[in-house]
Amino acid sequence: MMEAPKTTAAARHALPYAPNVIAVASGKGGVGKTWFSITLVHALARRGERALLFDGDLGLANVDVQLGLYPASDLRRVVSGPASLKDATVEVKDAGFSVIAGRSGHGGLATMGPAQLDSLSRALMTVAPSYDRVVLDLGAGIDRTVRALTARAGINLVVINDEPTSMTDAYAFIKVTLQQRPDVDLRVVVNQAETQRDGERVYGAMRKACETFLKASPPLLGVVRRDSWVRDSIRRQTPLLSRNPNAPAAQDVEAIAARLLAVT
Repeated sequence: MMEAPKTTAAARHALPYAPNVIAVASGKGGVGKTWFSITLVHALARRGERALLFDGDLGLANVDVQLGLYPASDLRRVVSGPASLKDATVEVKDAGFSVIAGRSGHGGLATMGPAQLDSLSRALMTVAPSYDRVVLDLGAGIDRTVRALTARAGINLVVINDEPTSMTDAYAFIKVTLQQRPDVDLRVVVNQAETQRDGERVYGAMRKACETFLKASPPLLGVVRRDSWVRDSIRRQTPLLSRNPNAPAAQDVEAIAARLLAVT
């Protein structure tokens, strides 16, 4: 088993975060969070950043599926002890970024105890300095695994769309995250928008709820337009920026990556 130091809850919370870790959350599933994480890390790599994608969707991981990867090792083997995070790191050919894959359907990852989860988050902190940017694809919801990994990120991105459940669940994530870290750098990305203006309207509704009930106003990082090329790239297990870098959604994520690099 992966060894973990004995620490109190207060000590775990006091651990520093990694400024170069970008956590991508959604509140609920089905909003394109994993696709966005893949495309964002690819866009960062295209800008010369040494970039890593960490599949933190413990138990329902699918980064490897979307990329057509068959890693020899994954987070299951890291947690159980035979492998390190370095062992579980694979390179995405012709894309210029690295991936640490999860293990889809493995209940042991989704139900890790506090000590194992603490050890995994510490391991992430040790590997993060080896990269310019680490994109952390979180699971849906606000369970303790999501909260533990979110606490280690320098920037938290919340991906939403115009579905009511997406809005309410993202609001819940924002509320819990602000309670955990009042000074957190938290930004909103609207995905699957019909137009830029529609995306801004969706963001406006989210911002109004946050201002009214949380006295907070997380800024809009960007809008990603609905694009048939996204489904095509997922079906072909090929990053969109490799499949069609001129697609509208690809251009939108490229713009988001540029904004991230400008502010961090």
